[in-house]
Amino acid sequence: MKTLPLLVAVALGLATCVLAGPAAIECWFVEDAGQGGLAKKPATLLLRQGPGEPPSRPDLDPQLYLKVDDPAGALLAAFKRYPAGAPAPQCEMSRFVPFPASANWAKGLIPEQSCPRALDGDWLLVSVSSSILSLSSLLRPQPEPRREPILITMATVVLTVLTHNPAPRIQLGKDAVLDLSFAYMPPTLEDATSLAPGPPPFGLEWRRQHLGKGHLLLAVTPGLVGQMPPAQERSVTFAAWDDNEPWGPWTGNGTFLLPAVRPFQEGIYLATVHLPYLQGQVSLELTVHKPPKVSLTPGPLVWAVPGEAPPELLCRVSHFYPPEGLEVEWELRGGPDGGSRRAEGQKWLSTLHHHSDGSVSLFGHLQPTPVTAEQHGARYACRVHHPSLPASGRSAEVTLEVAGLSGPSIEDGIGLFLSAFLLLGLIKVLGWMAAAYLTIPKNSKKKLMAEGLATQEDSEKKAQ
Repeated sequence: MKTLPLLVAVALGLATCVLAGPAAIECWFVEDAGQGGLAKKPATLLLRQGPGEPPSRPDLDPQLYLKVDDPAGALLAAFKRYPAGAPAPQCEMSRFVPFPASANWAKGLIPEQSCPRALDGDWLLVSVSSSILSLSSLLRPQPEPRREPILITMATVVLTVLTHNPAPRIQLGKDAVLDLSFAYMPPTLEDATSLAPGPPPFGLEWRRQHLGKGHLLLAVTPGLVGQMPPAQERSVTFAAWDDNEPWGPWTGNGTFLLPAVRPFQEGIYLATVHLPYLQGQVSLELTVHKPPKVSLTPGPLVWAVPGEAPPELLCRVSHFYPPEGLEVEWELRGGPDGGSRRAEGQKWLSTLHHHSDGSVSLFGHLQPTPVTAEQHGARYACRVHHPSLPASGRSAEVTLEVAGLSGPSIEDGIGLFLSAFLLLGLIKVLGWMAAAYLTIPKNSKKKLMAEGLATQEDSEKKAQ
């Protein structure tokens, strides 16, 4: 009899999934106030409602209280995936006027010389941004608010451009894949049936924002014949409609690939989808990072005499990016007190060394203070913090050996060094003698052996 509770649990789980995400999005409606100023009014997008009528909002202008109808489903689906505990997205709304794309490469998208009558009327551009998503939607509001039972305006989503990764962090030298999707539903059935069945032609462009200007990286018009500007920086896009329904709605893909990213490719990327007289744009901020490698010399042991300072320690922090945000800390672990504490001594950082791939390296220096016998076995550690690393950072350590307490003393070390030096010299001398013997011709070896025997016989005769 466990089937019924299981079905109830599954049903509740499905209901939770369906009702996930915010029911409404609070926005600001922004318009020109004249003399270079802007006026802002509160607005709300009602995405879904519970049982009964929509909640009353007497604080809003009825024309800015919008109940959203999304035939393509991209806008509503994006917010169904929105995490419950995530910060509320920023939403801005403004008026939109349909216009043809101005770029020469997009001229083929315009089938008529003037904007079709089906696009007449009011349009609203909604831009939503957060750490979870970034989207742009064109809405077609009804001319008048619905008066019963509450004042609310119905609005239909026509075009949505969306990315689920608005702030990609890419490791230096790896490929950057910038996610982009879009959905379109003709604003009226007459507008859809007046054209050939199937999705309309579209254009896609990717730009990188630099010093207030957009640098065109790639532009495409899939299915149209025309001269396109060459792609920059070996970039590629997967631009296509995902389906081929006769009258819509349609969804498409505009994902962008930038191979082997370098530091100069950081910045704001603008993705724009062009339809005849309609446009949608989202922005993504690409950042590049590379975690540092950390090593400590001399190591793994450092020797010192009680009352004297160990040799200078060098912490090499290599091949990291960005240069900003790096911190080097010195710790002394273990010893008489146990635990870990800040290492005393003079500390400084070297200048940055720049590598061909855009990463940088530097050295952290520590000149320790004189040590005591009780510090034998303690460990000097260099800990590095950087935005590309976890909060705990990354470290390397060496062990302090105080001479005369355990293991070899300084004198023992010197003796071992001299013994090794003499042994190495002996091995080299024997090696030279063997090499010289092997290089003597065979006849010469026989002659030398004969001369040796003769000499030995002469010596024996004299002895007799």
